[in-house]
Amino acid sequence: MALNRAMWDELAPIHVASSYYDVDGFRAGAAALPTFVVEEMGSVDGRDLLHLQCHFGLETLDWARRGARVTGLDFSEAAIAAARGLAAELGIDARFVVADVHDAPEALGCTYDVIHTGLGALCWLPDITRWADVVARLLRPGGVLHLTEFHPVEQVMADDEVRPMLRYREGEALAWEMSGSYADPDAVTVHNRSVEWVHPLGAVVGALLAEGLVIEALHERVETLHLRWPFLRRDDDARVYRFPEGAPEIPLIYTVRARRPPVGAGGRER
Repeated sequence: MALNRAMWDELAPIHVASSYYDVDGFRAGAAALPTFVVEEMGSVDGRDLLHLQCHFGLETLDWARRGARVTGLDFSEAAIAAARGLAAELGIDARFVVADVHDAPEALGCTYDVIHTGLGALCWLPDITRWADVVARLLRPGGVLHLTEFHPVEQVMADDEVRPMLRYREGEALAWEMSGSYADPDAVTVHNRSVEWVHPLGAVVGALLAEGLVIEALHERVETLHLRWPFLRRDDDARVYRFPEGAPEIPLIYTVRARRPPVGAGGRER
């Protein structure tokens, strides 16, 4: 976790300045959230929303623009500093907290109507059952989690680089040594060692069910937000990459909508 934190502290200012995140576009009014996430979530107007592992808060601030009262949490002090600076610059009311996601209930001291977790978050957590416990503790009765994540099946497929085979096995730690960033491959970086963990789809859903949450929707999507392979085609209208017409497709992203039942309707006090 210390290796990962050092890496993300270094990457935060690189990402803020990158064209990948397009902060200038967001300043001008462009959306940061993928269209399908907004459509699946529905209205958040007037609701208390928590963004776990929020990085530098761009999606968090997008939810605020859509009417939510937002809180973002991340373990990177550099990322949270950038998020607070961007919120102040844009005049968006938002709370940002530095904490490990496992310590979120104590660090935040309150519960929420909505929890949002975006792409590329769960692979940085060693124990998905602890994460599910945190989510359940932070949701109010009747509250909803919306999770968007890269599909683990996509992660085991080959690419144009030589790299170790990723096994589809829960809890496996994968160590990496790689310079630059997905947002800026040419960036000069020092903290290049990191560790990720594999969490199969069944393990994620099973962990949420074990906490008493009700799965309302599960979607496996064949589009993604980055050029995973050079043969993918950009859909500029939807800002996603898709397989060429007629090509075999595999799921690249999945989304889960899970609700904590109201007390008295199968829910439980926490």
